[in-house]
Amino acid sequence: MANFAAIAIGASAGGVQALIKLASDLPVDIPAALLVVQHVGPRHSFLPELLSKAGPLPALHAHNLTPVAPGCIFVAPPDHHMTALGGLLRTSRGPRENWARPAIDPLFRSVAKAYGAKSVGVILTGGLNDGSAGLYLLRKAGGIAVVQQPGNAECAEMPTSALRYAGADYCVALDEIAPLLVALARKIATGRKPEALLEGGQR
Repeated sequence: MANFAAIAIGASAGGVQALIKLASDLPVDIPAALLVVQHVGPRHSFLPELLSKAGPLPALHAHNLTPVAPGCIFVAPPDHHMTALGGLLRTSRGPRENWARPAIDPLFRSVAKAYGAKSVGVILTGGLNDGSAGLYLLRKAGGIAVVQQPGNAECAEMPTSALRYAGADYCVALDEIAPLLVALARKIATGRKPEALLEGGQR
């Protein structure tokens, strides 16, 4: 098993600014690979450039069979699902899910299977319900669910759906997500159980 956390992050409406904020708050030494799906459809995306510029971690669009490694942000490319298979990322133009490609659920399902208790799923701002089913499976596999507080999100539908159907180990404001992920990743990387880390977080 990898000695780092696999943090899968899903966002939709309002997600670009939320992801930029998150990237700006993360330290360069976080022992985690960050796997990001932002609903972009077939359009060209500058998201990796924006995230690389916002914070210390390099960001790039994943390509088929990209190795997963800590200290990097891997972004699903436009019009392609991104999934984890062992220590690799796969990209494909499979059927749309929840009217989206890339979609969040395929990533979360695959991360749950590949990384189990070393996985963290994060649902940020967005519309409709993509990510809810995948987050449920990730929690069932022993992973940790983090959901942005709906009242703190630009678009509350996706976080609200995740809380309703998958539940959350932590439901926190955007400003609190980066320090929480750092603490979770460090505990996962050292093999310690990531118990309650923030007062006020929902477990």
